[in-house]
Amino acid sequence: MTPFEIPPWDDADKSNSGEPQGIRLQKVMAAAGVASRRVSEQLIEAGRVEVNGEVVTELGRRIDPETDLVSVDGTAVQLDPGKRYVMLNKPVGIVSSLADQYGRPDLRRYTEQYEERLFNVGRLDAETSGLLILTNDGDLAHVLAHPSFGVLKTYIAKVEGRVSPQTISTLTKGIELEDGPIAADKARLLDVERETSIVEITLHSGRNRIVRRMLDEVGHPVIDLVRRSFGPLNLGTLKAGGLRDLTKVELGQLLTLSRDATPAPGAEPSGEPGDEPGADPAEDEE
Repeated sequence: MTPFEIPPWDDADKSNSGEPQGIRLQKVMAAAGVASRRVSEQLIEAGRVEVNGEVVTELGRRIDPETDLVSVDGTAVQLDPGKRYVMLNKPVGIVSSLADQYGRPDLRRYTEQYEERLFNVGRLDAETSGLLILTNDGDLAHVLAHPSFGVLKTYIAKVEGRVSPQTISTLTKGIELEDGPIAADKARLLDVERETSIVEITLHSGRNRIVRRMLDEVGHPVIDLVRRSFGPLNLGTLKAGGLRDLTKVELGQLLTLSRDATPAPGAEPSGEPGDEPGADPAEDEE
């Protein structure tokens, strides 16, 4: 059983002619691992559970776990037993592809151990390490990867030269690149040494190698680049090449972000496909 698997429902819960359709909400919640059935009933009675955005307080409420959206205290709950969400700290030298056409080391070495057919959400170039999400949830992957939804990603870059406060200001105000203007959502200087600096950059763009190109444009080529966070997820102490399933808290935050997200006004939410549905339209993000 996977971390998010719901056991088969008994025949008494299956809808038949003349019987109520759906499954009791508290039973679905208990099977999804939210809480025991009794505690789930208490949460419902306390008005802390929503179904499709509507507060539910009746214990007799039945739902369809395949189509209805459930949240507890405003945090989304995953009811689909077939979905899986894995965090990878991608090492340098690994191509963000499930089948690299040139035979270079790719993500298959990490996805082959799972029964589910996982794909990567967005990409990191081979020289960039850090947080990469592997999942089989195409809807969530699309929201996370496409820049029109504005999901923030944070990077730590070691660069050549001594970065000044003025340069940090330039990154946030915006610069002009060959494929158009770009501005970091946030940027700050973490450390300055004699010949190098450490810079933190947060942005939602998914353009090809955008972090490297921005820093190169302001005169500070990247020596080393790591993605530390993706939306609400943080790499933490996960070692290079390490994998782990998302915690219930992390998954809830991610699902909530996905369900609440809307494309920016005037933005086109579609893009060229990557390896799988939901993959980032850019060839390499950073």
